[in-house]
Amino acid sequence: MTTSSSERGVSLGMPELPAPAYPDDVRARLETDAREIVARYPDSRSALLPMLHLVQSEEGHVTRTGMQFCADMLGLTTAEVTAVATFYTMYRRRPSGDYQVGVCTNTLCAVMGGDAIFEELQEHLGVGNGETTADGKVTLEHIECNAACDYAPVVMVNWEFFDNQTPESAKRMVDDLRAGRPVAPTRGAPLCTFKETARILAGFPDEREGAVEATGSAGPASLIGLKLAKGEAAPARVVHPRGEAPQDAPPHEPSPTEHLSSHDAPQDTAASDPAHPSGPVAEEGE
Repeated sequence: MTTSSSERGVSLGMPELPAPAYPDDVRARLETDAREIVARYPDSRSALLPMLHLVQSEEGHVTRTGMQFCADMLGLTTAEVTAVATFYTMYRRRPSGDYQVGVCTNTLCAVMGGDAIFEELQEHLGVGNGETTADGKVTLEHIECNAACDYAPVVMVNWEFFDNQTPESAKRMVDDLRAGRPVAPTRGAPLCTFKETARILAGFPDEREGAVEATGSAGPASLIGLKLAKGEAAPARVVHPRGEAPQDAPPHEPSPTEHLSSHDAPQDTAASDPAHPSGPVAEEGE
């Protein structure tokens, strides 16, 4: 049995055929939405990012047809559209699942357990990075940062936060997604499918009842620094790095400008100062 060069993924240097067009009814509907997007900007080409989200909401990823549509509507070349679509990882270039499960494996999340979560999810789901389960429900990927380090390790599903995860909680979550059971983020709006998320990112309202009100704001761990900057006292916290605290020790009330940890509390003098209690510290090489 032989296979064709296309089946083997071998290019013979032949020019690629033009992208197929959307069906007439789909194109008419997308053109209406596209005109609404373009009207938001003084220069039509500025609408490219939300336009790519729009076509992604139609097919679940950005196809050649979608990029040709964006080029036609914005007066751009397909090369210009392709350059943008391939630059940003939020635009998918191949079919993906209803739920994009992104595990942060950047430094803090990794050392807090993100690497273990990602490895166990790969084995549990039977997929590799960027791959989708056979039922089309979950696409798993590792991502560089979820911008939620104070809740590490963090997993995102269609850009909604699942904080302080463990391998066990992450596996339960993906099992529930695949089974169609309700899954609620630890904060933020309720989950919706990736296509629905893409349409919201294109700038169209989230019409689900209560979804907008549920978005909330940053969690308490993210707001501690802001409260200190405003002069609000932090909660009482006693740090005893070298032993247990005496049972009858009164709680210490730190001032708004005081460090919360005795490890990095400000010193009266620098370690290199001759007046330092431990004596001057020599520079390296001396």
